[in-house]
Parts: sequence; structure tokens; C-alpha cells
Amino acid sequence: MPLIKSAKKRVRTAKKATVRNSKTKRGLKSALKAFAKSPSAKSHSSAQSHVDKAVKKGLVHKNKAARLKKQAAAKAKAAGVKHSATKKAAPKKTTAKKPAAKKTPAKKK
Repeated sequence: MPLIKSAKKRVRTAKKATVRNSKTKRGLKSALKAFAKSPSAKSHSSAQSHVDKAVKKGLVHKNKAARLKKQAAAKAKAAGVKHSATKKAAPKKTTAKKPAAKKTPAKKK
């Protein structure tokens, strides 16, 4: 057991992070298993989403994530899973700024 106050705090935060990370890992594993059991468009997108979340949180290396997603895509293709066309949100309209008024140069005397 640590004696220093900051070390005690690190123990507490490490416990919280461990719980959070284990939930993310468990979700990733279950999503991949669910996709492997019954490949469908919904389970495939769920698996990819869980992989991306794990990478974002630093639990899985990006190259491993790419490998997992590629393997899942190959299984989906072999199973004949067709992805529904996802609609991407239209880009937000930005209000065009008014051009700055041209200043007349100062008259020379």
C-alpha cells in the first residue's frame, strides 16, 4: 500500500481505468463473437464500431484494429452480407463572410 498521497490517488484512478478498460474489451470480444456466430450487416457494423472505440481508447493497436476489421469484412463478403447504404450527413452550410470594405488610401499632401 502506498504511503504518498499522489500514489494513493494513482491506485484509485488505476482501479477505475481497469474497470472501464475491461468493459470496453468485453464489449469488443462479444461484438466480434456475435458477428462470427451470425454475420449480418448490423452485427458487422457493431463489430467495426467496437473496434474503433477500442482503438480510440488505446486498448488495441491501430494495426491490429485494421487487421480485425479486414478479417470481419472478408467474413461478411464470404457470407454474402450486403451493407445498407448509409447516408452521410450533408455538410453544414457555412455563412459566407461579407467581404471587408475596401479602404481608400490616404491622400498624399
